Amino acid sequence: MREGICREARGSTNPAFQNVPDSLPSPASQPENPALSFLRRGMLEEALNTATRIVTDLREESDGIKLFAALQVLGDVQREAGEVASAEASYNEALEIAGYSDIAPVEKARLRTQLATLFDFSQREGLAVPLYEQAITDYEALTPADDFSAAQLRNNLAMIYKGLGKYALAEQHYLRCLEVMELELGRDSEEVGSVYNNLGSLYYTAGFPDQAKEMFSEGLAIRQKILGPDDPDVAQSLCNIATAKHELGENTAAMLDFEQSLRILELHIKDEARSYEAVGLDYVALLENQSEERKAAAFRKRMEKVLASV
Repeated sequence: MREGICREARGSTNPAFQNVPDSLPSPASQPENPALSFLRRGMLEEALNTATRIVTDLREESDGIKLFAALQVLGDVQREAGEVASAEASYNEALEIAGYSDIAPVEKARLRTQLATLFDFSQREGLAVPLYEQAITDYEALTPADDFSAAQLRNNLAMIYKGLGKYALAEQHYLRCLEVMELELGRDSEEVGSVYNNLGSLYYTAGFPDQAKEMFSEGLAIRQKILGPDDPDVAQSLCNIATAKHELGENTAAMLDFEQSLRILELHIKDEARSYEAVGLDYVALLENQSEERKAAAFRKRMEKVLASV
């Protein structure tokens, strides 16, 4: 069976990605960059032209704070437009300015967050790690500390450390993230459920299926309570628990969890076809492993029919 554990959930990132606030705000003493209005309306070309013009004009002035803010907006727009290399250059230039200008600590933290997530989502995790670490330190050093933003970044950083095989570091960041999330949001929240899921994935990958099953079960209980019994995230948790149970030799229970997961995903097949197929293949592999070839063949036919309907 595959180790995929369906999908994990990231924390705060850039507007071009998921679970993200609007683009970085302008400092309170400055008016909003007009490029942001175009960006919010999906007018990327106008946003890019406006942001570029503002940066060009500000290069002729000596106000580093204004140029710093304008470069961040330009980087956000470039990133949204898919111009990753240009966005990286804009963020790096802003970071250089932050080194010699009187930039507010929170703005430095936000800039490092933008650059870290840019590297992270473009599969350059090695460059993202030190920026995540510094941004976490920045947020936690604020007065008052912004522990929630730091926790979101700890979640992302933990995912990188897990991929690098640094399981102890990943666990440390996930547990701190979970502590803050539960304190800030309460136990019954989607974010907390996702962190439990991510912890389960870590323990499974590290070779601790008992702990993985426990974390997945915690996440399932939260998701069922706040999302209802037929949400795709509930199906994800069931798939994950089934995978852990198979590893523990609890194959009958694993089959039932796979079947329930597949039933839910079939209800959302238009949006969840890829997940349905992935979970279905795991289910077939388990059936064949248990010498249930006829049942496996019957489900394969059903899966092909369901996928053909999309």
